[in-house]
Amino acid sequence: MEPKVLTGKHFINGDVACAEGAIAAGCTFFGGYPITPATEVAERMAERLPDVGGTFIQMEDEIAAITSILGAAWTGAKVMTATSGPGFSLMMESVGLAVVTETPCVVVNVQRAGPSTGLPTMGAQADMMQARWGSHGDYEIIAMAPASPQEMFDLTIEAFNLSEKYRVPVFIMSDEVVGHMSEKVVIPEASKIHTVSRVRPVGRKDRFKPYQPLKNGVSPMPAIGDGFNIHVTGLTHDEQGYPVMSVDTQKDMISRLLAKIRNNIEDIIRTEGYLLKDAEMIVVSYGVSARTSYTAVDEARRMGIKAGLLRLITVWPFPDHIIRELARRVKGFVTVEINMGQISREVERCAGANASCCLVGHAGGTIITPDEVINRIKEAV
Repeated sequence: MEPKVLTGKHFINGDVACAEGAIAAGCTFFGGYPITPATEVAERMAERLPDVGGTFIQMEDEIAAITSILGAAWTGAKVMTATSGPGFSLMMESVGLAVVTETPCVVVNVQRAGPSTGLPTMGAQADMMQARWGSHGDYEIIAMAPASPQEMFDLTIEAFNLSEKYRVPVFIMSDEVVGHMSEKVVIPEASKIHTVSRVRPVGRKDRFKPYQPLKNGVSPMPAIGDGFNIHVTGLTHDEQGYPVMSVDTQKDMISRLLAKIRNNIEDIIRTEGYLLKDAEMIVVSYGVSARTSYTAVDEARRMGIKAGLLRLITVWPFPDHIIRELARRVKGFVTVEINMGQISREVERCAGANASCCLVGHAGGTIITPDEVINRIKEAV
């Protein structure tokens, strides 16, 4: 059944826009558990999935939610779940399972202030390092940070496309403010929405190796019931999919999982530059914090300070090469994020001794104001 896209202009919040983006991308299965401030994603999916012949299921907890979407993905469905900090923590073991079985899925984290229960109805951006390193072992992940309800729609589609293309979990790292703010969201006709579906295997079923990669490093993915008789396991496995407890097999498997992302970063990483050409001080930000950073950069320019903004749309993989290139010609970086310093450490790592680095951040609950950013820019000049 074709996605029933609600075309036109809508005044909706980010959570609802995310759900509509999922429908537009072809999502037909959502397994979730309600949690503030992500519940509206699940509510909208529960309302809309029957329109497209899809399935919504409320599980008993977040562990069951993510494992349900992994199972559904192996039936051929495009799948998604949504949560916030505490639920995101519970999902981390199965994120590793998704990575090692190369199961495409989209996980939405509408961040709240933590740790633990924290401030359930107030925003933060403090799960960014957890998104990268929350599961165990060596792996690569893709995480995107929308800054508006429109991007909640657009980047959800992009998240599905990247997930299907690279057979990897993709995180949408939103926050309470973007999730709950209502703005105009333009939804194009279905024919104008670019969607990607996973590559399915062809040829003799008795010769198919489920983890033998194509040129882009990604293997074709059959659906259960296609007759390929594959073995899916979280254990270290060979190209046939069977467990092999050896150092060489582990090395081969992990190297391939890393390479399929690292070798395609130009296709994966998205950033936006604002007044960077002659900038001497660069603000690095993402999500809701980037919105106030634009205002701060404009004000700094009016004060005679050559400021610019690098907005991270894709946070993971981190755009090391961009920061390193900028660090060779600018005085410093000001990282703006609603936490006590997470992505700022990545900026500092990449800048090295070439440029100064400082943080504008706090523990969560409110947005960062333009004045806070401007004051730090003035101090850093």
